[in-house]
Amino acid sequence: MTLLKISFKNLLDKKLNSFLCVLLLTLGISIISLLLILNKQLEDKFTKNIKGIDMVVGAKGSPLQLILSSIYQIDSPTGNIPLSEFEKVATNQQVKQAIPLSMGDNFKGFRIVGTNKKYPEHFEVKLQKGKLFAAEMEVCLGQNVAIETGLKMGDTFASSHGLDEEGKAHEHLFKVVGIFEANNSVLDQLILTNLASVWEVHEEEYEGTDEHQMGLDHAQPDIKHQTSNIEHQITSALIKFRSPMGLMIVPRMVNQTSVMQSAVPAVEINRLFSLLGLGMDTLRWLAMAIILIAGISVFVSLYNSLKERKYEMALMLTMGASRTKLFLLLLSEGLILALVGYCAGIFCSRLGLWLISTQFTKKFHQSLEQLSLQPEEIWLLIATLFVGILAAALPSFGIYRLNISKTLADS
Repeated sequence: MTLLKISFKNLLDKKLNSFLCVLLLTLGISIISLLLILNKQLEDKFTKNIKGIDMVVGAKGSPLQLILSSIYQIDSPTGNIPLSEFEKVATNQQVKQAIPLSMGDNFKGFRIVGTNKKYPEHFEVKLQKGKLFAAEMEVCLGQNVAIETGLKMGDTFASSHGLDEEGKAHEHLFKVVGIFEANNSVLDQLILTNLASVWEVHEEEYEGTDEHQMGLDHAQPDIKHQTSNIEHQITSALIKFRSPMGLMIVPRMVNQTSVMQSAVPAVEINRLFSLLGLGMDTLRWLAMAIILIAGISVFVSLYNSLKERKYEMALMLTMGASRTKLFLLLLSEGLILALVGYCAGIFCSRLGLWLISTQFTKKFHQSLEQLSLQPEEIWLLIATLFVGILAAALPSFGIYRLNISKTLADS
């Protein structure tokens, strides 16, 4: 029999001990692997979506909320700002590009965003079918939206008020005129239209609010006329500067207004990751402690195994087996446990990623699936094998101290 076959048989004879060693290794490796993948994917998604955006302008509130809602579409907006205030920022000589965004409706949970052609151009997304929205009530769908909703070219649909799909449906119908290719950005999850379409859908709502909710049903005609002509608003704007000087001048100017605030994506995302990093680091240290305990478990298991198999080892030595061969036999048992634990850990991490991605997709319409092996996981394999070899080598050196005649006599 080869060394591997003998090692497998020995491990199967100690099912409970072997299972405990593998279980501990699996738990530690799966946690570390899952954290590595999540951290990598979140960083990639966050970094890709903020590329080329120096500042976000929106209503007063939380800067992080403004970033999350305007760039990543995973939070509620902080409010609306007058279109005239946005135009003041957009025409500033320091501003190279200003992309307006108007939000507030959805279709089956996918957000409808009013904007202009610069928005899809910014994300470098191409049309798979049809044309870019131009006239009022025309929309283009992100790839995931088209897949999940089943909407096709030429289909019409009514949006729901708010960001919750249970919101009240509007009477106006949007028409699908284009479908974007998938490009692994936030655009895959959005329905894009022009600003005029968003204003058109909410025009009656604004008029009703002015006259009824503000108690102006019986107001004078000139007052009713003034309130019905509300200035158009947008939710936020994505700003790109001509030079770094803009980042020093424009945010201060924006924050001095009574209705607007500025938020710098790089600053807010770094702050977010610093907060998340505390929890991830804690889990990572916990996983490393579990792997260390698993290594101790392998050591104890093989040490006890050596004590119980002294007579068997002595017989094998008398029959011509070398001490080095027996040493390698025990060493291979540690390697097998480490390798099985690693493979099981990687499998569990991918299973965990799939479960998390399912919930993440359901809530934010964003996928986190990535099954390929990461470079860091190769180093994790090397570290796991090292733990297995070290844990097996320490008790295995007892082979070289084994007294054959005494062991056979005592038995």
